[in-house]
Amino acid sequence: MPVFDFSDAPKEKAQAICTYTTFRSNEETAAPEKPILILDNQKRKWQHHSCGIFTNPKKRSSFEFDEPGGTVSADILQIDSRFVSLIRWLGESHINVRLSGENREDGYAVYKIREIAFGGGTKLSAEDGFLQFMIGRLFASSAPAEEAEDEDRAEEGDDMKLTSIQSITDFLTCAGRTLPDNIRLWARRNLAVARSHEVTPEERRHAQRALSIMMNIQWKSNYFESIDPTEARRILDEELYGMERVKQRIIETIIQINRTHTLPAYGLLLVGPAGTGKSQIAYAVARILKLPWTTLDMSSINDPEQLTGSSRIYANAKPGIIMEAFSMAGESNLVFIINELDKANSGKGSGNPADVLLTLLDNLGFTDNYMECMIPTVGVYPIATANDKSQISAPLMSRFAVIDIPDYTAEEKKIIFSRFALPKVLRRMGLREDECVVSDEALDAVIETFANTTGIRDLEQAAEHMAANALYQIEVNHVSSVTFDGEMVRNLLA
Repeated sequence: MPVFDFSDAPKEKAQAICTYTTFRSNEETAAPEKPILILDNQKRKWQHHSCGIFTNPKKRSSFEFDEPGGTVSADILQIDSRFVSLIRWLGESHINVRLSGENREDGYAVYKIREIAFGGGTKLSAEDGFLQFMIGRLFASSAPAEEAEDEDRAEEGDDMKLTSIQSITDFLTCAGRTLPDNIRLWARRNLAVARSHEVTPEERRHAQRALSIMMNIQWKSNYFESIDPTEARRILDEELYGMERVKQRIIETIIQINRTHTLPAYGLLLVGPAGTGKSQIAYAVARILKLPWTTLDMSSINDPEQLTGSSRIYANAKPGIIMEAFSMAGESNLVFIINELDKANSGKGSGNPADVLLTLLDNLGFTDNYMECMIPTVGVYPIATANDKSQISAPLMSRFAVIDIPDYTAEEKKIIFSRFALPKVLRRMGLREDECVVSDEALDAVIETFANTTGIRDLEQAAEHMAANALYQIEVNHVSSVTFDGEMVRNLLA
């Protein structure tokens, strides 16, 4: 059994008795059969809802139940390793809690912890809902190599944001080793700056802002749960017509993730004419991976500082686009959709944006100038799009598995227009299919009109135009339906 040594404790109590062992869990919720912790119940059974406090770690690691006859103590036998620091914090802060648990042969299995406010000595956190927020974050985290903490996901703390110094301090204490080591050490240094009176107010403000951004991101492990290939195929068929080779390549990626439980070493680079659905493919992959996504439009980025952020020495300093993407997503595992990668070499500032992308794509970590910390990127899956791969540098190309997206044939465009584009527009406008009828001659006219254009965007706009015209005739001319022929289409789309 581990023994804690607290230098500020009296000599006769210098050694705290740790009665528990830890177990590793990556469960996202708790239940009686998958508890947060287990208390000793050999001498007496405990009620389903029991109130009390965790003892200060300077004493025996236990929970003191508030019973009618007085306080009764029970040793902690086991703890989910993610929750160790949280339980210590609750004990050191003398916070009154109510446990929800169930008596089992091996002990009282606690699966829910709630804060209760009674007694003058209760120390509440700086912001309401902190305990439930902390428990939700711990459940969403991965088990550390040593130590533990966590509890039922949700309740009112889910939407809470850490902004004050006190709430950030409490979070850092409770998160323990569920935070990556470098971020934990970085947070301690910045917390010292934010509290210091030996630095300028501007430095304190920057440190507190950086802490708030970093602590509100859920830093997840690079372990990915298995994905159902059948469901992935259904999503692809729902989003894309044809493109069998592209779909197969994506399913191959899914199968690889299922075998390794990690993302592939290379992202996807989708190359093809404008309007062929490259972005739509990227969004479908993000949906399949069940990850949040963010977009980087390289055509509008001409200075590396837009990506890397600015140094805190400037009064108006701020994080870069990449760090803001992590902050908006609220977690470190996400899909980066990099649009128009072939425009990444056109930097006009002090450097080349493409060089910054290399550090993001290497999965070795990304450093933001404002945050002054290396951000783990092992959970980032990049999907880039480009019209002309000859404009992409060799180093960037080497970071991707390239998939060429061919333009659609005339027959494919007919099917996409009649089965997907037009029905989608009709549903959105509230029109029935028999109110806007497109004859075969009209369909041929649509395809002929846009024979020299790539992609299907023009077809989607044509469907919008035709449906709007049909709706106009129904409402203004009071006709029951509109049937388009070739001449009508040519006149309408001329």
